[in-house]
Amino acid sequence: MKTQTLYHDANAVREAAALIANGLPVAVASETVYGLAADATNGTAVASIYAAKGRPSFNPLIVHILSRDEAASIAVFDSVADRLAAAFWPGPLTLVLPLRAHAGIASLVTAGLSTVALRVPAHAAMRDLITACEVPLAAPSANASGTISPTTAAHVARSLDGRIPLILNSGRTGHGLESTIVKVEDRRLIVLRPGPITAEALEQAGGLPCTLPDDSHIVAPGQLASHYAPRQPVRLNATHAMPGEWLIGFASVQGDATLSRTGDLAEAAANLFAALHEADGSARTGIAVAPVPRSGLGIAINDRLQRAAAPR
Repeated sequence: MKTQTLYHDANAVREAAALIANGLPVAVASETVYGLAADATNGTAVASIYAAKGRPSFNPLIVHILSRDEAASIAVFDSVADRLAAAFWPGPLTLVLPLRAHAGIASLVTAGLSTVALRVPAHAAMRDLITACEVPLAAPSANASGTISPTTAAHVARSLDGRIPLILNSGRTGHGLESTIVKVEDRRLIVLRPGPITAEALEQAGGLPCTLPDDSHIVAPGQLASHYAPRQPVRLNATHAMPGEWLIGFASVQGDATLSRTGDLAEAAANLFAALHEADGSARTGIAVAPVPRSGLGIAINDRLQRAAAPR
């Protein structure tokens, strides 16, 4: 398959929508990372996402829609979910909620679970594409499964060239980390994947404490132990490079590249995947990453780094 890259405009969106209507996946930017979008109501189309990514079938996908009202036709909302949606949608929050009967979502999207992951994106490209397609879009990150997530169209092409027909180029994404994923349960919010929205912000908006998952059952994207993985081995909490390593710095640790020279966690999150792509494309035989504080947005950054460094 020949992969075409078009800059995001009305004509490109129409072409992308036509491909999706024919059951093919298209790469498109969101405010988090680039996603690989297909019709969430068409099982064959959803299967094309899994085929392009080489994604395990037990790993669910996020369904992207335009509004809370549209989401409520797919999942059951309670008062806590309503408060979170009001606070953070459109934006980088994914809610895992009970799936409504006859919601019309392909069973492959939910990996056979009784819940569904929903997000209302803020990025114009993703919203334009959903509007043009007139269906919910399933859209995991637009990269081969388990590899570094893409924050530019070039990152998508590096991973999926020849596997998908089209990449909508909207430049670099804003947050640089995938959405925060939260499962709403009685008396608690379970943070299934840390992301741009912190636990503190969730607790304030939702009025419930945040906890981590209490088992290893995969109910949302990004829960695999080894994920976001470069081809080279990754060493964490490094203050200097060992022979043959590419050092990604942070704050006072200066390397071949840096997440943030000033120690700004938002800047570090935005630069994380681009820095990993750059390191992985070098001729070095390993990647070292400087320590990043484990607070606020640093929790999400360390989550991605730990999965990138996990044995595989």
